Amino acid sequence: MFCFQCQEAAKGTGCTIQGVCGKTSDVANLQDLLLYTVKGISIYAVKGRELGLTDSASEQFIIKSLFATITNANFDRDGFIARVREGIVIRDGWKKRLDGSLAAVPLGGHDAALWTPGTDEELEAKAAAVGVLATEHEDVRSLRELLTYGIKGMAAYMEHAAVLGYDEASAQAFLERGLAATLNDELTADELVGLVMECGKHGVDVMALLDRANTETYGNPEITKVNIGVGDRPGILISGHDLKDMEELLKQTEGTGVDVYTHSEMLPAHYYPAFKKYSHFVGNYGNAWWKQNEEFASFNGPILMTTNCVVPPKDSYKERLYTTGNTGYPGIKHIEDGKDGAPKDFSAIIEQAKTCAPPTGIESGEIVGGFAHAAVMGVADKVVDAVKTGAIKRFFVMAGCDGRMKSRNYYTDFAEALPNDTVILTAGCAKYKYNKLDLGDIGGIPRVLDAGQCNDSYSLAVIALKLKEVFGLEDINDLPISYNIAWYEQKAVIVLLALLYLGVKNIHLGPTLPAFLSPNVAKVLVDTFGIGGITTVDEDMERFLAVV
Repeated sequence: MFCFQCQEAAKGTGCTIQGVCGKTSDVANLQDLLLYTVKGISIYAVKGRELGLTDSASEQFIIKSLFATITNANFDRDGFIARVREGIVIRDGWKKRLDGSLAAVPLGGHDAALWTPGTDEELEAKAAAVGVLATEHEDVRSLRELLTYGIKGMAAYMEHAAVLGYDEASAQAFLERGLAATLNDELTADELVGLVMECGKHGVDVMALLDRANTETYGNPEITKVNIGVGDRPGILISGHDLKDMEELLKQTEGTGVDVYTHSEMLPAHYYPAFKKYSHFVGNYGNAWWKQNEEFASFNGPILMTTNCVVPPKDSYKERLYTTGNTGYPGIKHIEDGKDGAPKDFSAIIEQAKTCAPPTGIESGEIVGGFAHAAVMGVADKVVDAVKTGAIKRFFVMAGCDGRMKSRNYYTDFAEALPNDTVILTAGCAKYKYNKLDLGDIGGIPRVLDAGQCNDSYSLAVIALKLKEVFGLEDINDLPISYNIAWYEQKAVIVLLALLYLGVKNIHLGPTLPAFLSPNVAKVLVDTFGIGGITTVDEDMERFLAVV
């Protein structure tokens, strides 16, 4: 295997024996093969669109398959074999449908468009041959993977919107075109760079779509105090990002005597008005995804994983763990989608919860969040006045992902070291490094403003653009905002590309720069956009504050 799609790539170069995430080499290779199959489908889907033909089953398969290959989403070997075989059927269905036009299909002669699996053993042998390193030229490989990982992040957000009934045809078309382009040996490096930037444009569109889907369905997030203690009734812990699963679980647990708690990226569910009517929606339990081994054990009740964030489970809670959607793990119970649009059936989780002890408390108190763009714009006059009077000297965007590396303690230390006249804008699970610190407020404005999940980084962009307008600035980079972002997986990649498309420069990424950036590609990003890494808290503090 070879995988370098996440920040924890072994030795900063790539995992070759087993993923740091826990995926085995056979699963890693099968994920590569599924991606190869999806690219083969895309070859035909692109031609189909030229002829006015689309296929919803093909579109859904591409999105769900991409989501399943994101870091920490799915570890199920047999499930990936089944997905590959399903993908071949969809691909060959396109071939049959385009029969009269096959000669005119660009890349129609590529192996991804033609290969046919035999036995499972033959399929796995194929999987070992189509991975990242099949592209020999380092810079081409780097650009192809940067594009692919941006597309994976895009697909995840498209899936979240789709389950709420929202889609974006132009994004779907780009997704297919971009995937097919990664197989095209005729494309120049400049053309690949162009596709990467176009991916950023569609990333903005998709995050705007998901923002609309969430807010039109559940209301605009409100500034909210969230309980981090526990009650005395049995509970279910829900993690991940899928708000539709959140809604269905709350409905089905109402009146059962079972409480519901959020974990990690599901914390922002508490900010939505639609969920506040449920009295059994108790609070948030624990911290970021990587602490689940200890926190799931002490929770005592069942846990539902709705999206990526899965860590190979310990025996202490393995029998209480459930996956759903695009997540999966061998031997773990999986809740299937409801048929014909019916809700998922969470009765097994609920019944198990009734037999479990209440959660063991691990902390107490409250944390505050809900500072998405609508809430912040509601107090925009206070924010603007604070900036004009000098009460707020600078904003620091510290969005992104958390992770298990000790070097990530940098972000806690950085937050603590920031002067009292600065405000942190955050989204994603990176906030767990500092959202429970007592950093105070500035004239009633908390110094940590949590916009929500990783996709709610869109809110931070909207806030920045609105402030640019209010202050009458020509360039978003003239705002008193610095970007010190922690990244981990592919959703962070599409957020980065979206910010670059919006013209944001001088973004600093940590704790390390992506391993999939070759030296030459990294240089392009540095020279064009001022992308940089991090050093020490003291050095970086001096650098960031020097621009004030």
